Amino acid sequence: MNVFGVDIGGSGIKGAPADLDRGELASERFKVLTPQPSEPKAVVEAVREVVGHFDWAGPVGLTFPGVVVDGTTRTAANVDKGWIGTDAAALFSEGLGGRPVAVVNDADAAGLAEVRFGAGRGREGVVLMLTLGTGIGSALFVDGALVPNTELGHLELHGKDAERHASSAAREKHDWSWQEWAERLDDYFGMVEMLFSPKLIIIGGGVSRKADKFLPLLKPLRAEIVPAQLQNDAGIIGAAMQASRLAVQA
Repeated sequence: MNVFGVDIGGSGIKGAPADLDRGELASERFKVLTPQPSEPKAVVEAVREVVGHFDWAGPVGLTFPGVVVDGTTRTAANVDKGWIGTDAAALFSEGLGGRPVAVVNDADAAGLAEVRFGAGRGREGVVLMLTLGTGIGSALFVDGALVPNTELGHLELHGKDAERHASSAAREKHDWSWQEWAERLDDYFGMVEMLFSPKLIIIGGGVSRKADKFLPLLKPLRAEIVPAQLQNDAGIIGAAMQASRLAVQA
């Protein structure tokens, strides 16, 4: 079954139909830049462009970089603050011609895809997905069940949000070497292991394509640390998984 997914990030918005039988994109994704400022109406228009590129007519799943509860966006760390308290599901549905829409936290979407199709498939116990990008997203699973909206990138580390200390964007901003970044990741991963004792930590986001540059530099943990298998497509696939429920209901 093919279902459309859109991954909304702080810098880019990308989407494609996803083949949920195979756990992969059904066609090459289409991407546009995230509007600046990333106000709701502007982002909806960008999503319309992505969906329209494929002439898609069915349900659409969308990720959002913040807490999402019953389709309403509660936080907005890396996008415009106008999203806070917005009924995003209704807004996107209206903007996409009234079609059914599912909205899910971006890291939760990536985690759902990895646990079903990727590095977390068949793994029991506590599994933690961490997406290293503009910020740090997190998805926490217990025996395959998602604990939504954990937002562990906003844990305090050395007096500031952890994502300001250890995100991929922070590495690029400060021009840290891979070794320097690995030392900061050691601090962060050590903290989340202390708090949650995961058996497996999956590293996602665009930088997962370069996992060989930094994973070997990390200090050993009790948890196994592996790169995401679906890499930067995980968010699209996870969003499509959420929208597939709407397709079944319809």
